[in-house]
Amino acid sequence: MNKNRKLLVKNSSIAVFTQNEIDYINLTDMTASFREGSGLIGKWITNKNTLEYLSVWEKINNSDFNYPEFGVIEQQAGTNRFIMSVGQWIERTKAVGMIVKAGRYGGTFAHKDIAFHFAMWLSPEFQIYLVNEFQRLKDKENNRLKLNWDLERTLAKVNYHIHTDAIKENLIPAEITKQQVSFVYANEADLLNVALFGMTAKEWRDANPDKKGNIRDYAIIEQLVVLSNMESINALLIQQGVPQNERLMQLNKVAVTQMKSLVENKAVRKLK
Repeated sequence: MNKNRKLLVKNSSIAVFTQNEIDYINLTDMTASFREGSGLIGKWITNKNTLEYLSVWEKINNSDFNYPEFGVIEQQAGTNRFIMSVGQWIERTKAVGMIVKAGRYGGTFAHKDIAFHFAMWLSPEFQIYLVNEFQRLKDKENNRLKLNWDLERTLAKVNYHIHTDAIKENLIPAEITKQQVSFVYANEADLLNVALFGMTAKEWRDANPDKKGNIRDYAIIEQLVVLSNMESINALLIQQGVPQNERLMQLNKVAVTQMKSLVENKAVRKLK
C-alpha cells in the first residue's frame, strides 16, 4: 500500500491510497461528519441494493468472484437474521473492491466506484463534493506527470545540443563544406540509430516506404528516453577520442541495459 493522499470534503479529511495502480478511498473517513459515524458502513453493506451493486461491480472487475456464495448471501439479504460486514463480504465472496486496513491509519477502503456509490447513499450533496475533489486530485497528479514528461523532453533537447556540439568540436575538420558537415552529423545520428534500433535511417526508410517521417518519429517513450541518454554518453565518448566502432559497441550495450530497465518500470508505462 502506498501513495497516501488526502481529500478535503465538507471539512472531512479523507485518505486515498494506491495499491497495484488502483485508487482506494477511505469509507471510514467519509462517515466522520455523520452522526452515526462508521456504523453507517455496516448499514450500507447489509442493504440489498448495495449488495446487488457490489456483485455487479465484482463480476465486471474480478474474475475470482465467488458467484455461488453470493447466491447464498442474496437469498439471506433482507431477512431479520441477516448480518454482513465488509470483512465477511471480502472473505466469503473473494471480493477485491474493498479493503479493510488495520492500524492507526486503517479503516475500510473502497475502489473509487464503490466509494462514490457509498457517498451517494450517505448524501447526494456529499457525493458531488467527493467526486469533484477526487477529480481535482487526479487532475493535479496528471498535470505533475505531464510536467515531468515535458521536463524529460526539454532535457532531450539539451542533450541533443550537447551531442551536436561535441561532434562539431571533435569530428568536423576545419574548412569543409556544409554538405560534408551534414554528412558527419548524419553519420553520427545513424550510429545511435544502429545502437538503439538496429538499423540506419536509410535502412528503415527502405523497409517502410509507406511511412512518413523517419525512424525516430515512430519510437516509443522508452526508446526516446534511452536515445536522450545515449546522446550525452556519445558526446562524452567523442570528447575522449573513442573510435566510432568502439562507441557503437558501448552504446549498444547501454541501449540494451536501459531498455530492459525502462520497459519493466511502471512509472514509465503510465506516461504512455
